[in-house]
Amino acid sequence: MPLSPSAAALLGLAAWSLLLVFLLVNQRGLLVMAGRMKVNAFAADGSNTPSAFGKRLVRAYANTQENLPMQAAVLLYAIAAGQTAITDPLAGLLLGARLFQSIAHLISTSALFVWLRFAGFFVQLAILAWWLLKLAALV
Repeated sequence: MPLSPSAAALLGLAAWSLLLVFLLVNQRGLLVMAGRMKVNAFAADGSNTPSAFGKRLVRAYANTQENLPMQAAVLLYAIAAGQTAITDPLAGLLLGARLFQSIAHLISTSALFVWLRFAGFFVQLAILAWWLLKLAALV
């Protein structure tokens, strides 16, 4: 049975989170194995990670995790309620905006990339707000 765009986006959001955590575990594992950090020395917020990329990776992963419950809840509701006709048209765009935001975060924290990240985040918020209004039959 083929996946609906909503189900594919939901799985894509989960897969992206899993990829980021694998990158994070790999990066931290290499630091420990190289003797650059002790296994219990990592700050939860990534502030003591030795590389700028590592710090951005911690934040990009955390941001993905902060938003996944909200995104998953709306998509799961639409799937369970048989309302994917509402979410399917923008599901791919939601996933694409999530990927765009994370990748922009991983590339740089320059002003341009912060604006690009915000644009990706805003697209996600706008889609979720639209879906909630439609699913609640308010529009």
